[in-house]
Amino acid sequence: MKKADVFEFFRRLAEANPSPETELESVNDYTLLVAVVLSAQATDAGVNRATRALFAEVDTPEKMVALGEDGLKAHIKTIGLFNSKAKNVIALSQALIDKHDGQVPGSREALEALPGVGRKTANVVMNVAFGAETFAVDTHLFRLGNRTGLAPGKTPLAVEMKLERAVPQPFRLHAHHWLILHGRYVCKARTPECWRCVVADLCRYKPKTPAPTRARVA
Repeated sequence: MKKADVFEFFRRLAEANPSPETELESVNDYTLLVAVVLSAQATDAGVNRATRALFAEVDTPEKMVALGEDGLKAHIKTIGLFNSKAKNVIALSQALIDKHDGQVPGSREALEALPGVGRKTANVVMNVAFGAETFAVDTHLFRLGNRTGLAPGKTPLAVEMKLERAVPQPFRLHAHHWLILHGRYVCKARTPECWRCVVADLCRYKPKTPAPTRARVA
């Protein structure tokens, strides 16, 4: 995709949604980190349902460690892979206490050293909590990067590196939110809704999905 088209691509997404935000609910940086860890292979809506009551009473690493693995499992048992996620959340909470005075670190190296925290999770936390211009490549961003021609790549890291080079200011801070939301609600995996896409003419995906036809009323 040409530079001018990339700029216009994000300009339109920004115009449609000037202040995009993560759909994961949290009350502080720590609960954001926990929510992102829990969201792996799960929907944001499902994580939110499970964590509302949890975060109402547990909002620090110390409280999470006191709750314990079994107590955490009782809250998140509706989330996929909850056993391993509970183990990781307790372990990362203890690591925050031991190595970071109970605070969430802002560096990629420190975040990725925490149990259960990979590059995508670190990118989300760095962006949302610390305002870093990072690109968290989930399934939506990976699909959009390749489908639209915006940032084609065979791996999430390749797509991230393409986005790093391609996305211009002033769109870098919110770029991954716009792409996630666009992939979740418009450029869907099975049937992209091209007929209502604000960037359809800039996208390389062919053939474009036509608008559904209404059944005739007798």
